[in-house]
Amino acid sequence: MVRWFGAVSSAGTLAALGAALALYAVSSLAPLRLDIPARTEWWLGPIVGGATGIVTAATGVFVMPAVPYLQGLRLAPDDLVQALGLSFTVSTVALAIALADDGKFQWPHAGASVLALVAAIAGMLLGQAVRTRMQPKTFRLWFLVGLLLLGLHLMLRGLI
Repeated sequence: MVRWFGAVSSAGTLAALGAALALYAVSSLAPLRLDIPARTEWWLGPIVGGATGIVTAATGVFVMPAVPYLQGLRLAPDDLVQALGLSFTVSTVALAIALADDGKFQWPHAGASVLALVAAIAGMLLGQAVRTRMQPKTFRLWFLVGLLLLGLHLMLRGLI
């Protein structure tokens, strides 16, 4: 596989992952909201898509800058969920193809992947249980603060 940005380093990737998570958390916590006029979608959409592809390739995180961009389009809630689902699906498939092309899908890693999936599902179920017992604004705040702290931690680990 051709690497456009050079070799991937574990420390650099970890720092980039942390930066992407922290940037998303900060942008979501900020009171400023993007308002993207419909007339700019034809040229801004491909730029945001390309930037999201670069961030995803470097970190595996699909949210930056796609999610703030889609939120800035002021779509109806159902349309936003559909757009996010489509974006995440395309990103997941593209990332899977890139990993397969790079020979990263190997059976010895399947067990660890299944364990990580079980942990992710358990965390999602726990998060749903907590979310139903909290006000949505409070849950969102603490979720984003946690994401920011995780991002900062990963950035420091990658840089030190």
